[in-house]
Amino acid sequence: MAAPLRVGAVVTVAQTLILIVRYGLVVLFFPASALDKILNFNGAVKQARQVFPSNAIATTLIMVGLFVEVAMPVGILSGVADRLAAFVMAGYCALTALLFKRFWEPGDFWASGESKGRDLFWDFLKNVSLASGFLLIVVGLDGQAWHSFITDPFASSHPYAVAASPR
Repeated sequence: MAAPLRVGAVVTVAQTLILIVRYGLVVLFFPASALDKILNFNGAVKQARQVFPSNAIATTLIMVGLFVEVAMPVGILSGVADRLAAFVMAGYCALTALLFKRFWEPGDFWASGESKGRDLFWDFLKNVSLASGFLLIVVGLDGQAWHSFITDPFASSHPYAVAASPR
């Protein structure tokens, strides 16, 4: 049986690796993209207006995106409602791929040389790959954790739990 990590406990190599891997998944969003939205808010709204012409809707969506890009990584890193946070991040990645990485629109995907469509395609695939990585947190590496997520989506997966030593 695994016990939660206690304050003052020695952190294991495995726990450190888990934290590094989880941070690798979220670093694009927290702090990078979130900070970019804060420092270049008007530019972010301008980009959102390419899909949503209403300034109010575009601004609201950037604010929602900023919240997602800060709050969900904190959940994933801390292990607090981490499956739900990862599920939200997977949806966020998929949705932003469909809305902002529309590789099919430029019409130059098969053109030789430079291609905006191909550049967007690679960004689209990166978003889909990130979404899949987040879904691994939701379902677990063996695919068995999905049931725990469905029955209690706010529960922690206890990523940093320490195996109890036999007495």
